Amino acid sequence: MSSSKLFTIILFSLTLALILQTSFGADPLFHFCSSSQNFTSDSPYESNLKTLINSLVYKTPPTGFGVVSVGQYQNQQTYGLALCRGDVSTSDCKTCVSEATKEIRSRCPYNKGAIIWYDYCLFKYLDTDFFGNIDNTNKFYMWNLNKVSDPSTFNYKTKELLSQLAQKASVNPKLYATGELKLEESEKLYGLTQCTRDLSSSDCKKCLDDAINELPNCCDGKEGGRVVGGSCNFRYEIYPFVNKE
Repeated sequence: MSSSKLFTIILFSLTLALILQTSFGADPLFHFCSSSQNFTSDSPYESNLKTLINSLVYKTPPTGFGVVSVGQYQNQQTYGLALCRGDVSTSDCKTCVSEATKEIRSRCPYNKGAIIWYDYCLFKYLDTDFFGNIDNTNKFYMWNLNKVSDPSTFNYKTKELLSQLAQKASVNPKLYATGELKLEESEKLYGLTQCTRDLSSSDCKKCLDDAINELPNCCDGKEGGRVVGGSCNFRYEIYPFVNKE
């Protein structure tokens, strides 16, 4: 999780059915367990982590974002963050965060750091203060298996839309933006950008710009794709995928 401990970019493809996944009861999109530090059962760290989780499950849903730190002594402090997608309702946000906290404790039972992503939310904790710093360590790609007929033009349009949405998100108080761009005939391209709200506006923009620059590695000529990190993410599709306000 921290620094170079988990500097791994996971690449994997999804079928259209999986990309359409919206159920937080289903498997998470991905997760990482920190390999740097562990804790023992019934330790002060575990007690602080349980307090942190309960606080974030309560604190996050009303606004879609929460940060909490618990503990006063070195090696016992834990820092956590939860973020829900900007279009998700309060009730769905609560359900997703609750599911995420349970699932990550199951998958990373004694790790002092972990992160898990669902379609609707992100949950992360660590034994060092990461608030306000861009997370370049935890990242993965997802893409649609279907390819477009004119990759060059489509790639240009995709970057154009996402770059506009990166700027829009960076000045939005929720650090979140969605939008669409007309393609040929009646077709449209839909996009989403979002950052965790512990970042500054400028760091949000930088995080998203760096993610968008990975488009050729991630999603060259693909009908849909995402670059998902611990501090920001983007997604684009040729169909609507966010909830209408």
